[in-house]
Amino acid sequence: MGPSIRRAGRLASGAALAAAAVFALAVLLPSLWGWQRYAIVSGSMTGTYDRGTLVLDEVVRSADLKVGDVITYRPPAGAGPDHLITHRIAWIGRDGSGQRSYRTKGDANATADPWTFRLSSTQARVKAGIPYAGTLFTALSGRRGRMIAIALPALLIAVASLLRLWRALGAEAQRRTLAETA
Repeated sequence: MGPSIRRAGRLASGAALAAAAVFALAVLLPSLWGWQRYAIVSGSMTGTYDRGTLVLDEVVRSADLKVGDVITYRPPAGAGPDHLITHRIAWIGRDGSGQRSYRTKGDANATADPWTFRLSSTQARVKAGIPYAGTLFTALSGRRGRMIAIALPALLIAVASLLRLWRALGAEAQRRTLAETA
């Protein structure tokens, strides 16, 4: 195998290792700071956090929230969406029983969400967003994405091992041929 092919292999291995390190840091560092990660899966916050953005949320006291804060929460049962959403707080008031109540709105939506809701004593509030990074997290949350993330490196390792074995066997055969002719 020529030096340029070996160099390309080392470069590809280094790039893959660097990408894995960056991904590991993206997964681990936010949790060390107590932040949670969520991927934006719809266009309701387009312009602020586009689809595929990874938002990093800090957990704060609900009493500290104010109109304009962006939170990630699960809408009340029967409201429609059955998954976490990230929207901006559009209104804070009191419901019929005097409890603190909230209404949110997606920045790209024309109107506020049709439901009001209460929060527990703590709530995830968006601290930062990383464009496009959520696409990778979303892909890895599915079975196919996880299989590719596991199978592709395993396949590359297997191919590299077989190539090394093939080269070693070829070199051994060449040594035997030289020994027999001498």
